[in-house]
Amino acid sequence: MKILVPIKRVVDYNVKVRPMPDNSNVDLNNAKMSVNPFCEIALEEAVRIKEASNAEEVIAITVGKTESQEQLRTALALGADRAILIESDSLLEPLAIAKVLAKVVEQEHPDLVILGKQAIDGDNNQTGQMLAALLDYPQATNASEIKLDESNVTVTREIDGGLQTLQLNKPAVVTTDLRLNEPRYASLPNIMKAKKKELTVTNISDLGVDVNPRTELLSVELPPSRDAGIIVESVDELVEKLKNEAKVIT
Repeated sequence: MKILVPIKRVVDYNVKVRPMPDNSNVDLNNAKMSVNPFCEIALEEAVRIKEASNAEEVIAITVGKTESQEQLRTALALGADRAILIESDSLLEPLAIAKVLAKVVEQEHPDLVILGKQAIDGDNNQTGQMLAALLDYPQATNASEIKLDESNVTVTREIDGGLQTLQLNKPAVVTTDLRLNEPRYASLPNIMKAKKKELTVTNISDLGVDVNPRTELLSVELPPSRDAGIIVESVDELVEKLKNEAKVIT
């Protein structure tokens, strides 16, 4: 069985992002970049499936600039067997990324595509669902447990009020939630081995996919600052302010 794991290069979750001076976009100058945390969970699950002898190959893929090779090398150090970079100079929308991934799926024929449910930069939570729709594959989102057999993928996901279990026929698309697993750290020997693993670079124009944007980013701004709270001396004063100033009680 072959598993394809799309990953994304994002600003490290420890970095406090800020807009550019002209508010045209997020300022990424000198910002530390990492693999999206949800993508790390997807990759960890794929590697565990392979370690359990339920898969023969794990392929990491990303769509982005040349610098994304750094994150692909990290994925290789974490256990992926080979990597694919679809090189694009522009930041693509989820639909465009899903189209690119669908084209790669047609070429690679994986039995399972497993990816993070969302990226921490855009928080769109769209790519996995769009990819499944384009491929006409069964899908399960927000997976907290994944089990495999010869022809099916059984996924448990949390919903309001309980757990939902889905059984999908292969090939399938699964997106991962935080509770699925705890990603490992890359060891120094594996980091060194990753430098020798195969990393294929393909220009996005060679795929013949329409990646023109459907939306336009107008501006990026910080949320308005909130006024400082008021400290009251007694419950009576609190009730008075809620009644006469905030007017939330009568």
